[in-house]
Amino acid sequence: MKAAILQLNVTDDPAGNLISTRAMLKDAANQGAEFVLTPEVSNCISTSRSHQDSVLYFEEDDPTLAALRLDAKQLGVWLLIGSLGLKTGDDDGRFANRSFLIDPKGEIVARYDKIHMFDVQVTPTETWKESAAYRPGDRAVMARTPFANIGMAICYDVRFPELFQALVEAGAQILTVPAAFSPVTGAAHWHTLLRARAIETGCFVIAPAQTGTHASEQHKTRDTYGHSLVVAPWGEVILDAGTAAGVYEFELDLALINEARAKVPSMSHKRPFKRPE
Repeated sequence: MKAAILQLNVTDDPAGNLISTRAMLKDAANQGAEFVLTPEVSNCISTSRSHQDSVLYFEEDDPTLAALRLDAKQLGVWLLIGSLGLKTGDDDGRFANRSFLIDPKGEIVARYDKIHMFDVQVTPTETWKESAAYRPGDRAVMARTPFANIGMAICYDVRFPELFQALVEAGAQILTVPAAFSPVTGAAHWHTLLRARAIETGCFVIAPAQTGTHASEQHKTRDTYGHSLVVAPWGEVILDAGTAAGVYEFELDLALINEARAKVPSMSHKRPFKRPE
């Protein structure tokens, strides 16, 4: 099966971002991709909560979601929208960081709200508190498709292996980890974490990423690491997109899942144990 990652460099202008994303999606489909994946926050990257509030929409009104659903239908592809920032109507005004799996009819097959919030201080000058702007989800999501079962995660979730093990216990064969990773933590941990999740579970791990400096006319810019990855179930990196935005195609050989799990069936060897006191 031919698939493709769209490595994006979005700005804080959702309308402008949508134009380039749609063009890349069409390019991927024209090259034969049947499954296309975009990164986390494909509609908007902004360091300003007030700006987000002025440009983001509720799910039912979101023009990015509507346009990409139409494109998936017209192009006849499966599409993982890595995530969109969306309004929720919550009393505290926080947004949802929501991933969507779209089928070739343009229908939403699954939704997943990011569970783990990136509340960290990675350097003395780089601090993030994602939970101030986004509410965390509380439910793991595994979607069944005709070609594979897909476990959905987002970015910082990758540091929590119990989530991925729960997805595999539910039947997942592909794990998706769309991201907008910090350059500091990306350089230190990105490849290792994604390879570990693949090796532990015997799954393909597909991680479409944001890359570069994300332009903003009025607010502080943000940088992301890039290096969209595809990791095979035995742990080999079969695609590393580097730092350039673009369309990156790859072959998804699902037979490799059973091969890896037959060699080391670690998920079936799990045993209960008492926690340390």
